[in-house]
Amino acid sequence: MSPASSPETQISHLFAIIGQPVRIQILAIIGNEPACVCHLEAVLGLRQASISQHLMVLRKANLVTAQREGRNIFYRLVQPGILAVIEQAAVFAGMTPGALSALALRPVAGCPCPQCNPGIDPGLSCKTLSSSRPS
Repeated sequence: MSPASSPETQISHLFAIIGQPVRIQILAIIGNEPACVCHLEAVLGLRQASISQHLMVLRKANLVTAQREGRNIFYRLVQPGILAVIEQAAVFAGMTPGALSALALRPVAGCPCPQCNPGIDPGLSCKTLSSSRPS
């Protein structure tokens, strides 16, 4: 989007970007604390490829950024104010304030990420941990 676009066009573009339910969920999950893709997979129940596509759109819009920590990549909000926009939209939709807080980062059963399993070696990737677990 060019900076010369009209304000209403820029706002419309932002709403189009965050208008996907999965993207709203991702933004809510990483709203208070960074998360890796394997954590997003565990919370959302989606495949890594699908989550990565949504993250790419959010990164191009400068809403999230990625940072490598050990062998994992963690995503965080660049624009934390976007959560206030989403929360206000939830109120307009008739939801109670904080309705999306259930998605906030927390340990998730079966998630191999370092945040859900603080005792694991941070040098291991989520993929390594997932593949070494018995089925």
